[in-house]
Amino acid sequence: MSLQKSVKSSGDRSEQADTTSICSSVTTQPDRHGFFGGAQYSPEPKRTVSPSTILKREQKWLRMLDNWEAFMSKNYKKVRERCRKGIPASVRPKAWLYLCGGQLLLEKHPNEYEELLQAPGDPKCMEDIRKDLHRQFPYHEMFIREEGLGQQELFSVLKAYSVLNPKVGYFQAQAPVAAFLLMHMPAVQAFWCLVSISDKYLSGYYNPGLEVLQRDGDILHALLRRTAPAVHRHLVKHKVEPVLYATEWFLCALTRTLPWDSLLRVWDCFLCEGVKVLFKAALVVLAGALGPAKVRKRACGLCETLEVLRHPPENILGEEYLVYHMQRLSLTEEDFEFEHQRQTARRRAMANRRSIETSL
Repeated sequence: MSLQKSVKSSGDRSEQADTTSICSSVTTQPDRHGFFGGAQYSPEPKRTVSPSTILKREQKWLRMLDNWEAFMSKNYKKVRERCRKGIPASVRPKAWLYLCGGQLLLEKHPNEYEELLQAPGDPKCMEDIRKDLHRQFPYHEMFIREEGLGQQELFSVLKAYSVLNPKVGYFQAQAPVAAFLLMHMPAVQAFWCLVSISDKYLSGYYNPGLEVLQRDGDILHALLRRTAPAVHRHLVKHKVEPVLYATEWFLCALTRTLPWDSLLRVWDCFLCEGVKVLFKAALVVLAGALGPAKVRKRACGLCETLEVLRHPPENILGEEYLVYHMQRLSLTEEDFEFEHQRQTARRRAMANRRSIETSL
């Protein structure tokens, strides 16, 4: 299966799952995240820490944001520690904007977003964006109305990026990322966060050929051999390659995969620590879904294994389980760097061999 087909089919499956869920459960009141139904609907109130603890965390974050450069340059570990505990909802939009560098881009280019919107844009990109608008969290209060303000802002953010970076133009997986950002901040801020995420955090993911994504799939596979060798052996035995299950996880930065509370916590860490957080989340999901021997025994082929990975147990996707096990993975910065260099060199050698064979 090609990567392009895998991206499209996984997106279609997510849309179908969301539609099925909303058809079976519709409500007139949105949940605490703004969903009227669908896969992300969560009617139960979240069990939270005490109000006094929340207030203390908010005050700490506000002081940190007021002295952002000093904290990031001299006390990054404190920033990381507070991100891992979870950013308070009241300061999360501003914290995300600062963490990813979107605020710096906005200050450097204060008028560029509006200027990009005035450009005509590539007709093919504009058409593709319009086709995808209704697919992005269609049962969230911001996007539930056809051609409503949310969909208009989503179109504007995606159009502006396609004009800014014509080499990429518009890539389908950017749409849920942009929509997720728009749920938390004004369009101009969401745009600059999208620019930073697309060009820095997920650099190369949206380029034609998706070679960087394929390399990162190989890195994930190699890290899995260290963290969950039995699961790694199972995937190798049944020829379950990362492109078959992890494409959407990485391209959409888990926005179409995790329950909402888990997604917010993972993104708190992702925007602080980078793409390795997506690797850690993926490793936890893989180990949790295929770790039990009885599950691997039942998943006796490629299709059966993919079915398990497409529908992991709810408990392993839960906020506390996921974040706790991500932080307990026995992987160092050196492990990530080693595998990055190894897989990059391996792919370069493969490309050189193909070039030599073609020239003969």
